[in-house]
Amino acid sequence: MFSTVRYFIKTSILFLLLGILTGLYMSISKYIFNIGYSQELISAHTHLILVGSVMMMIMGVALWFFPRAEKDDKRYNPDLILTSYWLMTIGTGLRFIYQVTSNFIISDLLRILIALSSIIQVIAMILFFYSMWGRIRPVGSQFREAKGEKF
Repeated sequence: MFSTVRYFIKTSILFLLLGILTGLYMSISKYIFNIGYSQELISAHTHLILVGSVMMMIMGVALWFFPRAEKDDKRYNPDLILTSYWLMTIGTGLRFIYQVTSNFIISDLLRILIALSSIIQVIAMILFFYSMWGRIRPVGSQFREAKGEKF
């Protein structure tokens, strides 16, 4: 397993832990201290787990699991993959921070920053899957399928 894969997977686990701790905070706030929280905190919690943890895990495992790029594949670029990692990490982290902050402070600037961090996340995913597209291909299975083998 090479470094970029480990970055995706370890960051995914950190986002999962942070998401679980956010959920614990929400649970304690509601059921022990009887303090409410806004939809922003729910969104931050859910987004951190689903996008930050699940999507980054999918991206890391895909990078590790899919066959190597063919030598003539012009789209696959390890630097682009690493860039998408950093964009995804920064975009997710900033969105979480901005949404948690907006739970306590109402600000139009925070709403704009949340939208911008979401755009960064979308760009990261597009770059990642654009670069990975050529690696999503059959490697030997098409011959077994042609012989009638079912999977």
